[in-house]
Amino acid sequence: MLYFSDPSSLEHDPREAMPGHPESPPRLAAIERLLEDEEWLGWEQRPAPAASTAELELVHTKRHVAAIREMSEAGGGSIDVETYDGPNSYRAAAHAAGGAAAMARALLAGEAKAGFSALRPPGHHAEPEVAMGFCLFNSVAVAAAMAVEELGASRVLILDWDVHHGNGTEAIFRDRDDVLLITIQQELIWPGTGLADDVGEGRGEGFTVNIPVPEGSGRDVFLSLLDRVVAPVAGEFGPDLILLSAGYDAHLEDPLAGLALTGEDFGQMAVEVRDLGARLGAPVGAVLEGGYAPRALADSVAATMRGLGGSGVPGSAPETAVAAEAVARVARFWPAAGG
Repeated sequence: MLYFSDPSSLEHDPREAMPGHPESPPRLAAIERLLEDEEWLGWEQRPAPAASTAELELVHTKRHVAAIREMSEAGGGSIDVETYDGPNSYRAAAHAAGGAAAMARALLAGEAKAGFSALRPPGHHAEPEVAMGFCLFNSVAVAAAMAVEELGASRVLILDWDVHHGNGTEAIFRDRDDVLLITIQQELIWPGTGLADDVGEGRGEGFTVNIPVPEGSGRDVFLSLLDRVVAPVAGEFGPDLILLSAGYDAHLEDPLAGLALTGEDFGQMAVEVRDLGARLGAPVGAVLEGGYAPRALADSVAATMRGLGGSGVPGSAPETAVAAEAVARVARFWPAAGG
């Protein structure tokens, strides 16, 4: 199992311009303190290279990449009220995207069955030409695009379990049928996208699966969705690689939203995804997204790594109304979900 990181992740600090900003270096410091105490759970540590301009331009426009670089080189500043591009931010974001891409390369080369790219800033809100929601470059999208366009994968599944909708990832792949995006997010919160009837467009129609869940949703809802929606749809799609947009702000202690998962729940979710990957012959790579309660974040990342690494066994999933409604919606595109 492979863990990718780079010191630049600790050098991007929005608090330089926005005191109290939740997406700050202590998030990652908490993760790595815990992992160091637990001897990295036996995972191999690898350095995350910086993504090249060409790699970033697989999913972003030339203008966007240049604008982020130039703003950073000029000393940085605020892009909007919550998104910061400081003097070290381009480098950090390039390494975050490069770590995700390097992980995809290693997994598809058969070097491991699972990986975790634990870098920041997060990425899934970054659109082709827009930085937003703390995100500058869309790391998981870079990894998925590279897997298809350069690494020999025919199809990639992105499962996004961050509490906020991955609008950037959706925008990048919404008209493609070689990347299937399944997102589970809290309904009716920022950024206001991810409605259940948004299914992609053109040849990508049906390849965006948005599953908004009610405030207060927890373990039963997520496990039922993994069992009754994600697994059958993924089985029909047949990915060569599974990427997790692994946000942890659905944790019950997180200050930015209102879902009710625990670290143990994230661990069991990882077990289920590991089992799905094994059944499909697809390695699984996680890319760090949100999560703003540092200790809860660290516990959840460690639990995810244990689950992906082989601890725990798949379990039975309860019936939930949320899953039943989602099945009814997606079955017209993915008959396997209908049973």
